Amino acid sequence: MKFFSVIDPIITRWMARYGITFLRYSIGIIFIWFGGLKFFPGLSPAEQLAGSTIDLLTFGLIPPFTAQILLAFFEVTIGILLLSGKFLRLTILLLLMQMAGTMSPIVLFPDLVFTQIPYALTIEGQYIFKNFVVISAALVIGATARGGKLHADPETV
Repeated sequence: MKFFSVIDPIITRWMARYGITFLRYSIGIIFIWFGGLKFFPGLSPAEQLAGSTIDLLTFGLIPPFTAQILLAFFEVTIGILLLSGKFLRLTILLLLMQMAGTMSPIVLFPDLVFTQIPYALTIEGQYIFKNFVVISAALVIGATARGGKLHADPETV
C-alpha cells in the first residue's frame, strides 16, 4: 500500500497536467481524419447521411458534392485548430455548430438512426450518438480557453 500512496499522486498530477492536451489532440485528430475522408467520394461511411442532412437543412441550395467538400473543409479546419490550441473559443463554437448538424438526423431521419425508437440504434445512430462524448470533451476543453486547468489536489486550488 505504501507504493500506491506514493505513485497515485504522481500519476494523478501527470493526468491533470496533460489530460486536457491529450483530449484536445485526440478530438482534433478525429476531426481531421473523419473530415479528410469526406474529400474523397465513397471513403466516408457518413457520406450519404451527411449529404442527405445538408440537403434538407439547406433546402437543396447546395449541391451534394459541394456540400461534402465544404463539410470536409469545415471539419479539417476544426481539427487543425484543436491541434494548434489557438482560438479555442472560436474553435469550440465551430465544433458545436458542426455537432448541431451532425446530431440533427436524430430528429430529421429517425428511421435511419433507430431500429426501435427511442432506444435501439442503427450503426448510423451509434455513429451519431458517440458525438455526445465529443460535445462533452469540447465543453471540458472550452473550460480551459481562459486559462482554466485541472488540479490533481483540490486542496491546492
